[in-house]
Amino acid sequence: MRKYVTIFLTTMCISCIYAKAQPLAHPYLIMNMEAEQNIRKAIASEQLWQDYHKLMLEGADSILSAPLLERIVEGRRLLNISRECLRRMLLLGYAYRMTEKKEYARRAELEMNNISLFVDWNPSHFLDVAEMTTAMAIGYDWLFNYISTETKQRVEKAIEMKGLRPSFKEVYNNHWLDNHNNWNQVCHTSMSLGALAIYEHIPELADTIVNRTVEKIRLPMAVYAPDGAYSEGYSYWAYGTTYNVLLIEALKTVKGTDFGLSQMPGFLKTGKFIQNMILGDGKSFNYGDCNHSGRMFPPMFWFAQQNNDASLLWTEKYLLDKASKKQLIDYRYGLYAIVWGTQMKLESIVAPVNKMWVSAQSLQPVAVMRTDWKFKKGLSAAIKGGTAQAGHTHLDVGSFIITDHDIRWAMDFGPQEYNMLEKLGIDLWGRNQESQRWDVFRYNNQAHNTLTFNDQHQNVEGHALITEYGNNADFMYAVVDMTPVYLNQVAETKRGIALVDEQYFVVRDEIKALNKPTTVRWNMLTGAIPKILDDHTIQLSMQGKKLLLQIESSAQISIKTWSTTSPNNYDAANPNTVFVGFEAELRSGMKETLQVKLIPEGSKNTHKKIQPLKLWKNI
Repeated sequence: MRKYVTIFLTTMCISCIYAKAQPLAHPYLIMNMEAEQNIRKAIASEQLWQDYHKLMLEGADSILSAPLLERIVEGRRLLNISRECLRRMLLLGYAYRMTEKKEYARRAELEMNNISLFVDWNPSHFLDVAEMTTAMAIGYDWLFNYISTETKQRVEKAIEMKGLRPSFKEVYNNHWLDNHNNWNQVCHTSMSLGALAIYEHIPELADTIVNRTVEKIRLPMAVYAPDGAYSEGYSYWAYGTTYNVLLIEALKTVKGTDFGLSQMPGFLKTGKFIQNMILGDGKSFNYGDCNHSGRMFPPMFWFAQQNNDASLLWTEKYLLDKASKKQLIDYRYGLYAIVWGTQMKLESIVAPVNKMWVSAQSLQPVAVMRTDWKFKKGLSAAIKGGTAQAGHTHLDVGSFIITDHDIRWAMDFGPQEYNMLEKLGIDLWGRNQESQRWDVFRYNNQAHNTLTFNDQHQNVEGHALITEYGNNADFMYAVVDMTPVYLNQVAETKRGIALVDEQYFVVRDEIKALNKPTTVRWNMLTGAIPKILDDHTIQLSMQGKKLLLQIESSAQISIKTWSTTSPNNYDAANPNTVFVGFEAELRSGMKETLQVKLIPEGSKNTHKKIQPLKLWKNI
């Protein structure tokens, strides 16, 4: 009996922790008074943060003369307006708090009153509501001691009626309430931020929202396990994880606990994932719906602090240094860098030690290897496994990228602009085998650096893992078992990629055909100019440099190049790109090897015999 009483009391205590917020004086969200004092100390002692502070003020100044935002829906989204509202609230609120100049607060109050009068915040696409609610919550909290009583009442009502209450309607929350993707992180966090901002006016509703958030956000946070890889890729990591960190910090400040969220498996390790996603050319491994242009991500400062690991900021410092003023001012999350970064001594940032990082068993397994942590130096390569069932994925299992100094020889298109496709009636978000998404040129396997058998799509239900890897300096490698994504197309297929002697790359495919004629297309997307030298060699030229594709195979091959122009009128143009590779005829029931050496000009010892994949672990 005592056991059950203890369980009951423990449950009640947890419920009490959930339900009661600590009595706090505004401002307390994200940048509380302690954070504000840390920022003041940092800008007084470190030139980088002094310069960054001035840049944020410059951004706030540019808003003062801009027209007020209008409720302009593009396609089905108000998202651009919501995001701009968030950027403005952060910059104006920061500028007022740091300078006490009333023109910033006056303009922020105008923005909040204006947004409060919108008929709604477009709940049919709830991300729009989420970012608008976050903007209004931060504006209300940070400027609480300036704005008028009338404005406070108007904003309180808008947050509740246009932000929080629509989140309980199934017609509006069915895309995110129980999902495992960034929508869940963004929408649940924003609802909690809105609720916590006006807590004293809606305590019961606020507690309900916070309790719901703490329960539901564990679903997408489970994706970080076991080693921090984020299934939706580089760009969407920034979206979901930024909001996740905002939630954790808000809960700790207002509730006194983050309810164990930061300790969920893999979460505190995810900084290593993002650090390694920037390849040697200074751009990202942009698989799925992600862009290749790397940018500074403010949550990395938070992860560096949590892990007491300044090396996590190696790539962020590089990206921060090379970013233009406009890029930093225009980035709506840019301000969070100075909020989360000022407790780290930037002079203590050193290069990471390990030159290879692997997530082998995650939802979207990836492996990245490099010869140098100095950007635009040396070689780097990346490969992915995975499944099309993760958010924002393409049919790209087995796809790889290779770089040589500042040249990306093997590349990825990344996404096509969503509104363009949706306006034409394309069903972009289905994940079934026959979904229209896979007819979009950039999204299927024929447009990625992988294999295609008999012109068929990869199996969307398959899940390919990295089964082996090694990080010896003279032979870094990873092997992906791609068999599950080619179900009923071939009996078995494995792909290995290796960086050999820090000189050149090898991509080796070992395939067992079914008892039927099978044609395989080996494909690589490049921005280089190709020249076929002989029936086993292609030369690529770019920026005055060259790279050779040397093909060795037990099958009969035919070297080819293919146009990247789609026959579909809804597909985006892909100028200055070409597919290079070959087709091979696989003999029925036989095991075949397709091996390609990718050799940068000037590489040495390129005639080394490459062993079968099963022996790579012995090299």
